[in-house]
Amino acid sequence: MAVVAKRSWRTVLILRRVLMFAIGIIALMALLSVHVHEVAKLPADASSYKLPSKHDIGYQKHNRERSWIQEFAPPHLKNPLPAQKLDNARQSLDSDKLWKRPPNRDYVPCTEPTSSYITPPESRGYLLVHANGGLNQMRAGICDMVAVARLINATLVIPELDKRSFWQDSSNFSDVFDEYHFINSLAGDVKIIEKLPKELATATRAVKHFRSWSGVEYYEEEIAKLWDEYQVIRAAKSDSRLANNNLPPEIQKLRCRACYKALRFAPQIERMGKLLVDRMRSHGRYIALHLRFEKDMLAFSGCTHDLSPEEAEELKTIRDNTTWWKVKDIDPIEQRSKGYCPLTPNEVGIFLSALGYPSSTPIYVAAGEIYGGESRMADLQARYPLLMNKEKLASAEELEPFINHASQMAALDYIVSVESDIFIPTYSGNMARAVEGHRRFLGHRKTISPDRKALVRLFDKIKGGTMKEGKNLAYRVIDLHRRRARVPTEEKRAHHRNKGNR
Repeated sequence: MAVVAKRSWRTVLILRRVLMFAIGIIALMALLSVHVHEVAKLPADASSYKLPSKHDIGYQKHNRERSWIQEFAPPHLKNPLPAQKLDNARQSLDSDKLWKRPPNRDYVPCTEPTSSYITPPESRGYLLVHANGGLNQMRAGICDMVAVARLINATLVIPELDKRSFWQDSSNFSDVFDEYHFINSLAGDVKIIEKLPKELATATRAVKHFRSWSGVEYYEEEIAKLWDEYQVIRAAKSDSRLANNNLPPEIQKLRCRACYKALRFAPQIERMGKLLVDRMRSHGRYIALHLRFEKDMLAFSGCTHDLSPEEAEELKTIRDNTTWWKVKDIDPIEQRSKGYCPLTPNEVGIFLSALGYPSSTPIYVAAGEIYGGESRMADLQARYPLLMNKEKLASAEELEPFINHASQMAALDYIVSVESDIFIPTYSGNMARAVEGHRRFLGHRKTISPDRKALVRLFDKIKGGTMKEGKNLAYRVIDLHRRRARVPTEEKRAHHRNKGNR
């Protein structure tokens, strides 16, 4: 009996083990069938599907959850996984955040005169103006001279544009601006005429270099006294002649009207500019990049980072030979460390990548000829293939009327930059300030101003091998620029109001 019982017990143990083994096989097959069923829902482009950027919240956890999908995903299967749908939603939210316009906080343009504003009083004489500098320096100066003409009761003669500067542009006022619109839109503020009357062509003129950043008292008292002896006053320069702060509100409003309503580009420039904007829009939302890595700017600023010794010497020669540039001896290393140099094209690429803009982002390069040509643009072009400019968007025949006129070509860049979804200047010069001011006036369109002083330290760490591009760099760059998207605040609003929204 004992032997029979023992054999029966062994049989039960064997059957139990066989049963457990069978259950294990069934469970394994069920698990594998679930995996195969889920994998069958991957999209056709699964092989090109990318992980969310490393700074996304929950990246590590999400990465572990998706690892088995990447390992087993066949490329021909189409339906997206729920996890992928979540990815797409997250990427869409990130994309919206990158392009989102800052809130205007109910700050709107304030240009209309008050009920107490009167038509221009009887003119005491004629104001001739020589507008100096590049396009945007001349724009600002012309707007100031409109205000000055009002302050001294002058008839403003259409300004003469600079033809002797670095750019050697022969354009007249009517070649760049809509002269008829300029005269008529300011008729209630200042009398403007095309030419000085013939009888005054040979009259003695008071030629003055108006004092920089002068207030109302200077013009109403010191300059207006000149009418006692002269019928014609000639302003030898127009830039920075009027103070930004502590001016009567009506004068500030007049400057804004002159700049953003009256000083419209010539019809042929407006048409070409809008055509360029439409062609950029065909690629989707775009960034306008004011890449100020041009020969004149590098020579003026003394910046030689990433240039060859021969290139640095060429720039120094230009600076030494340009008599109206007063500073000749410049330490390029010190300039760059203080943030006084424009970002290089390569640095711009690193900056945009760190901010999170994908390689598919359309970018319009608002600039003249980049110093170093295509070879210096190669790294940026590799990062962002949709790198456009006037010459790529328009044919040679379309650009032919503007090609030998620097101010007219700059006007095209100005229009495309103002209309962009995001404007990023690599240097805070006249163009950068003019475009940013115009974008504020039009509703606080997004402008990102790179913190060059802080960025060069990061770029130098990358070059020195102590930092790599990736999550840490992205965090640092994003953190540096959280408050540099030009969101209006009470202090800034007061500051920019005093500057007449320029």
